[in-house]
Amino acid sequence: MKRTGVWSRREFVKWAGGAAGAAPWIVPASVLGGEKKSPPSERITAGIIGAGKMANDFHIPSLLGLADVQVLAVCDVDTSRRNHAKKRVDDHYATKGGPAHCAACNDFRELLARRDIDAVCVATPDHWHAIPAIMAGKDVYCEKPLTLTILEAKRLIDAARKHTRVFQTGSQQRSNVFGRFREAVEIVRSGRLGRIKTVRVGVGGPSRWCDLPEEPIEPGLDWNLWLGCAPLRPYHSVLSPRGVHNHFPAWRSYREYSGGGHTDMGAHHYDIAQWALGMDESGPVEIVPPEDPKAQKGAKFVYASGIEMFHGGPSGCTFEGTNGKLYIERGILKSEPESIAKEPLGAGDVHLFRSPGHHRNWVDCIKSRERPVADVEVGARTVTIVHLGNLAYWHRRKLRWDPQKWQFVGDAEANTWLDRPRRDPWKLPG
Repeated sequence: MKRTGVWSRREFVKWAGGAAGAAPWIVPASVLGGEKKSPPSERITAGIIGAGKMANDFHIPSLLGLADVQVLAVCDVDTSRRNHAKKRVDDHYATKGGPAHCAACNDFRELLARRDIDAVCVATPDHWHAIPAIMAGKDVYCEKPLTLTILEAKRLIDAARKHTRVFQTGSQQRSNVFGRFREAVEIVRSGRLGRIKTVRVGVGGPSRWCDLPEEPIEPGLDWNLWLGCAPLRPYHSVLSPRGVHNHFPAWRSYREYSGGGHTDMGAHHYDIAQWALGMDESGPVEIVPPEDPKAQKGAKFVYASGIEMFHGGPSGCTFEGTNGKLYIERGILKSEPESIAKEPLGAGDVHLFRSPGHHRNWVDCIKSRERPVADVEVGARTVTIVHLGNLAYWHRRKLRWDPQKWQFVGDAEANTWLDRPRRDPWKLPG
């Protein structure tokens, strides 16, 4: 059977029924991307998949703070986190005079099957981003780093374009959250630094294979569903913390679930580098690992223009041009000479779209059907850079990349690294 950007009705129903037990599934056409449903003009109804720290700190309060959004459902494989999120939403709407009933489910497919939900926010661990985002059949806000593999990144673009979804990547620095990132990009793109020679991105290193010992399973956690496509392994609280927590879990450190600090903050800061270089629809053409076989930083990314970008340096982004340097980090924007960053931009300089806020921009675009500030391809191109870097670290050899064909050049072995094996029944749609 030929696959399209989403699963066929027969595939989805067969798969959902087999994976979820004997419960019947009613799957509307909108879940499969077949129904062109316009969002309500006054209110967007939303569901949240993943109720961990990012949902609690950022997504739930942001969406509840928008008067034209109503959160109808939350989903998490952990009972404590799921019930905590539901209560938070219910309590909020109760103070507003209702309605005060937010549904709560364990399996994301139940949320996706609801006709009354227009849009979903995916805030799961990285290995659980692509499948629900592709299957959604709805407008999507998906956390960064956007995917676990390069093939997933390409599939997300294909699905969003085919089914005309509004897709916002959680690269909120583009909405000037945490700092003056848009202004830094405007300065670079206005030519204040002259010709850009190098960019340095200071973030953490790649992930490693998981070697955690077994712990007693957390009551109320669907551990099999938490693992999903990842290999079967015993439970450990480092991966899925017990109950409601206020820290970022360390599943980010392990290759089965994430790309380490390199993909985590790299999805933010390489994104700013890409934006400043005008490469939102492209990327580097060569990736060179550091000479030291044990080094976890120092990879070099070479663009077709000759610009070289290095993994390493102070946290954030440092742009070096023929006329000076510019450094941007959360809360910091400075330059050498100082006038580059301090002198206001003129009418003839580059002025980019000023996002009203990352969730606000997403909701506005759901209504207008325009592409948001961190469109799916923005996130896909950025996460591909960090995946390319990780592959160079893990395999310790130079890689040549064709960003238009999404393939390694003349390297059949490397092209087998675009994706990874998946545990049944969790195949990649598309």
